Parts: sequence; C-alpha cells; structure tokens
Amino acid sequence: MNLLNYDIHLRNESSEWVVFIHGAGGSITTWKHQMDDFKNRFNVLAIDLRDHGGSKNIQPGYESYNFNIVVKDIKNVLDHIGIVRAHFVTLSFGSVLMQAIYERHSSVVQSMVLIGGIFNANWMIKGFVHLARLLNVFLPYSSMYRIFSYLLMPKKNHQLARRVYQWQARKLTQHEYLKWLGLYREFFILLRSFHQQEINVPTLILMGDEDYLFLPSALSFAKGKSKVEIKKVEEAGHICNIEKPKEVNRIILDFLSSQKDSTEKQSSKELSETN
Repeated sequence: MNLLNYDIHLRNESSEWVVFIHGAGGSITTWKHQMDDFKNRFNVLAIDLRDHGGSKNIQPGYESYNFNIVVKDIKNVLDHIGIVRAHFVTLSFGSVLMQAIYERHSSVVQSMVLIGGIFNANWMIKGFVHLARLLNVFLPYSSMYRIFSYLLMPKKNHQLARRVYQWQARKLTQHEYLKWLGLYREFFILLRSFHQQEINVPTLILMGDEDYLFLPSALSFAKGKSKVEIKKVEEAGHICNIEKPKEVNRIILDFLSSQKDSTEKQSSKELSETN
C-alpha cells in the first residue's frame, strides 16, 4: 500500500488541524488561494485524491471505485500523520466524500465546511448526473469536462474558476475517469442517507449565489438542522473559493474561530463547575 500525495504545513503541535479535500478533477492547487491565510493559524493538510494531481498509480489498484475505497485512502493519510480530529474543508464533489467520511468515521470530524456542496438530489442534480453518463458514451473525458465547466459556471465572472477547473481536469485520464464514474452506483444512496442523518458537529455550507445547480438543494438540506448554517457569496458561482478567495477565507476563518471560542467557553464552564 502507498499513500495519496499530500501537502502539509505544520504550525505547531498544539494547533488544530484543517484538512482540505478537493472535488472531482481537481488537485491540491485548488486551494492555493487558501493556504497562506490558513497555515498561519492552523496545521494544514491538503490531499490529492486517487488519480488526481500527484496521486498517480496508488496501490492497491482497482478496476472501479466505491466510497469505501476513497474514504480509506483519505483515512490512511490521516492515520499516517497522526491526525485524530480535524476541521474539514471540501469543495464540490469533495462534499460528497465528506458525507461518506462522516458516516464512517464521525469521531475524526471536528467540524465541516462544504464549499459548493452537493446534497439531496433534486431533479437538476439527477439530470446533470445522467447527462454526464450519457455524454461519456459519445465524447472523450476531456471534451465532456469542458462542456460541463460551462454548464456549471456559465457567466463571465466565472471564467477564472472555469479555466482552473479545465486545466486541472486534463491530468485525469479517460481510464481513471471511468473508474471514478463507478461511484455513480452509490451516489444517490449516500445523498439520501446523509440528508436523513443527524449532524452533530458544526457545519458550514458556503455557496456562490450564482451556483444555480446546487444552491437549491443546499438550502433544502440546511433547513431545520441546528448544527448546520449556510452562507452565500455574492456574484460567485460553483467554485467560489477561487472566484472570491478573500471573502471565502474570511467567512471560513470566522466560522472556525467561533468553534474555538465556543469550545474554550465550555471548557472554562466545566472547570469552574468542578471547582
């Protein structure tokens, strides 16, 4: 067995961990606009998923993937580094992987930040997934990804995120893409399961207000869940951490800071009650 490629910034042993998980077709470079702000306050780990970025030819190999395989890949890195508990920041399909991590290893999750989150499958999401499977029959992976980048991020102000999305996706081969397509079998089952599950850790959903495909289901998911809050980034699309990095970083860091303040207050209260 070998590990996924990862990038690590160790601030000090007492600092909390933030783990970044990119989306389908992405890589560690997805987070380049976040690294400086976060590594000054946290220990930071960014992971390349199997077949993505520097995570090529990871062993053992498989003909197709399921969520158990992908989650185990990530958990192996956490165990190797010795991360017992962490805040997770995910993007797009990374939010679906986060749902799988939470269902299987909730004890390692201190909080969740889901950027461009994908949740309960409304008719638009189902249509999008089925269209991807249909186009795969006629088009090479690279052409299909280019088409979907425009469908996901159609506006002029989405151009930078669209270019980054297309550039990173070129590193994934057709054969690798087809393996990831195997996750389709569990995709909707996982979304339904997570939608019904009680969320017991602080969770922030961060969506571009122009993310027409995934914003409605994110709003529906957050409704009635006390531990879940949702914020919108104005004039931003699906990959808002690239389009509006300063605003996104500020919102996430404020969220994480509020968790730390809450924990410290609770610890102080428990100490005073003991005395």
